[in-house]
Amino acid sequence: MKKKKKKTKKKNNKIRKKIVTLIVLILVAIIGFCGFEIYNGYNTYKEALSSKNLKERVQEIEENENYTKIEELPKIYINAVIAVEDHRFYEHKGVDIISIGRAIITDIKTMSLAEGGSTITQQLAKNTYFTQKKKLNRKVAEIFMAIEIEKNYSKDEILEFYINTCYFGDGYYSLKEASRGYFNKEPIEMNDYESIMLAGIPNAPSVYAPTKNLKLAKQRQKQVADAMVEYKYLTKDEADKILNSQ
Repeated sequence: MKKKKKKTKKKNNKIRKKIVTLIVLILVAIIGFCGFEIYNGYNTYKEALSSKNLKERVQEIEENENYTKIEELPKIYINAVIAVEDHRFYEHKGVDIISIGRAIITDIKTMSLAEGGSTITQQLAKNTYFTQKKKLNRKVAEIFMAIEIEKNYSKDEILEFYINTCYFGDGYYSLKEASRGYFNKEPIEMNDYESIMLAGIPNAPSVYAPTKNLKLAKQRQKQVADAMVEYKYLTKDEADKILNSQ
């Protein structure tokens, strides 16, 4: 009986050792993979900066004839963008660890890079330096660039650059182009309904452009309004009134 117990114990110990070894190998592989992607991402970031430094790139953005200052925007539009894109924008230093953690969990569940957890600063980095392709090393480069941007510019400047580099669908590559094209108005002239609708388009311009699919554009508009209610920019009654105003 004792010999049988010893054999069982030895067998269980061997199984445990194999499991521990397997876990260690998996962790080593994950660390190695992450290290490789971080290295590649950092190199991508450095190459992007060497091709054109940040000051030069910002100057190009500001020299665009359709460039819009943040003071020329309706306050509700600014609030809508922050609520739906990056509600901790004024708190983080370019990277939102909480959002990235949530995105990683979602991506693991879906086995994709469907959610990126990008801040407004990261999106600005992507708009100005990188492609829209969802690659891990590009996401890493985007993080390094976002940190660089935050070291050199204020939050309001970053937000201003961001809204001037977003694509709004229908060939509109800035807010001014979009407000004129969709509503025949200057940005400051947009009403609350139009401001909230426009804030939601850059997430997926080919889907949410009102000229492409007004039903989906309104669904996205409601998502933006709901985010504004959640983060206390609007009350539920105010949001409902705006959404039902047209």
